[in-house]
Amino acid sequence: MARIAYHEQEAAAFRAARHMPRKGLRHWRDAVAKYVHPGMRLLDLGAGTGMWATAFIDWFGIDVVAVEPSASMRARTSHPRTVGGDASAIPLRDGAADAAWLSTMVHHVPDLPAAAVELRRVLRPGAPVLIRSAFAGRHDRITLFRYFPEAIDVLDTYPSVGDVRAAFAAGGFGFVGLQAVPQITASSLQDAVAAMSRDAHTPLKLISDDAYAAGLARMYAAAAIATGPVIDSLDLLVLR
Repeated sequence: MARIAYHEQEAAAFRAARHMPRKGLRHWRDAVAKYVHPGMRLLDLGAGTGMWATAFIDWFGIDVVAVEPSASMRARTSHPRTVGGDASAIPLRDGAADAAWLSTMVHHVPDLPAAAVELRRVLRPGAPVLIRSAFAGRHDRITLFRYFPEAIDVLDTYPSVGDVRAAFAAGGFGFVGLQAVPQITASSLQDAVAAMSRDAHTPLKLISDDAYAAGLARMYAAAAIATGPVIDSLDLLVLR
């Protein structure tokens, strides 16, 4: 079970608040380009409302199969080839995919070693697993945690890079690389706070109401004087 339930309210908030403009993701395109090639089939596991599935199609012209456990998320997806399923039961035949993309979802997986074995089943030999995540202990370049410091304690319950590497070793995956990838999360802090929704962010759902209110006040105060875009860096962990 995921750390939070993605029912109608959360799915609507996720779609509204977490879809980023494509132009702000160019560093992600460049980071994954070395692992993606024409003619491949990519599995987008835990695909949410389809932002990354459609980005991979637009960037590389590849076939993307998206798998998402939440019916409410699937109902709002921008990618028509989205099917129900989760990391414990991926609805693909053996060796059906040439790569897997897992974006901000590993912390929702209750049994990562079992998920790694299941990914090994559906991926062809040598296929990469591309994991985009905020990992435990690596919050320094993520704006959200600057204003909601209590959420750092939530993040620190997420799997660390070492945890994920160890879990995926159960599926025979070895370490390829780790890099922090910058993205333009919002065009300004004013836009970011205007779009802020607690329901869209797992760490914010799991802090107290008082901590959330205080963080939101800090964010509004900073937005009144901030200039420039909001630039965050999440990690890309590559296993093969």
